[in-house]
Amino acid sequence: MRLLITGGAGFIGSAVVRLAISQGHQVVNLDALTYAACLDNLASAAGSPLYVFEQADIRDRAALERIFATHQPDAVMHLAAESHVDRSIDAPGVFMETNITGTYNMLEAARGYWADQGRPDRFRFHHISTDEVFGSLGASGQFTEVTPYAPNSPYAASKAASDHLVRAWHETYGLPVVLSNCSNNYGPYQFPEKLIPVTILNALAGRSLPVYGAGKNVRDWLYVEDHADALLTVLTRGETGRSYNIGGENEVQNIEIVKMICAILDELRPAARPYAELIRFVADRPGHDLRYAIDPTRVREELGWGPSRTLQQGLRKTVQWYLINEAWWRALQQREGVGTRLGTAV
Repeated sequence: MRLLITGGAGFIGSAVVRLAISQGHQVVNLDALTYAACLDNLASAAGSPLYVFEQADIRDRAALERIFATHQPDAVMHLAAESHVDRSIDAPGVFMETNITGTYNMLEAARGYWADQGRPDRFRFHHISTDEVFGSLGASGQFTEVTPYAPNSPYAASKAASDHLVRAWHETYGLPVVLSNCSNNYGPYQFPEKLIPVTILNALAGRSLPVYGAGKNVRDWLYVEDHADALLTVLTRGETGRSYNIGGENEVQNIEIVKMICAILDELRPAARPYAELIRFVADRPGHDLRYAIDPTRVREELGWGPSRTLQQGLRKTVQWYLINEAWWRALQQREGVGTRLGTAV
């Protein structure tokens, strides 16, 4: 297939690009190269005859229409988004523009292209979203595909709105879409502002390891390469108009994740004292959801997909990758806002 992948220079997007090319798909990577994008994530793909890069912004409708007409994709995988909750608290406007208006532009450009091509049945528009659209769980229960939306952060609200747009374009215009909502991703190439890379890199620098609140918030962790595999499975085998929840089946409190990383570092890069002694509890994030948990029954039973790595295996691979790839993360640490506490301007 010829795939148009938006946000392909980002964390999850680059994993999808690398996997798609390894499977023999042609890939057009559309990315605006905002602060969290990094073309070094795609060094292994850059020389492939199956790969093309287009620097463009999904807020630029004319650019999108040109790219569709030029490359004539068989399918779209829409990952481009602003995704950091803390940044959305401080500056929600760009999240509304990119995640909502940008998705609208993508849908309209795709709809126009699809109509011009004679509305082929094989075309797919795959919208990739998050479990944060469902809000917060208590101590029990899991998110399913029919869980009511209840977003609590500007980021989650913007993604919820984009999900609704995609569904509406399917119901109103017949655009063949599939949707997926994933749990928290982690793994190689994650931009150093999320919990796991921040913990690894602060520990290596001997700095404090910040944990919000009491560290009791629970997330379901999904290794990024497993997620990429799931996304291509949903794209190629999912039912049009249907949504699929993708989870790692690894529910852990944030404080336990931090302690697990410290234990791996104690083994692989021992310091003068245990890394866990660097843990510091800090003021919680406003509107911090208590717990997320995905019920993956649909994607497992209908499409036969399940995660291939345990959390311990994935964390170890992730820590090893950051230890080996210091040049990659040191360059990104120089970008604006990295290493600064965000999300407190309320």
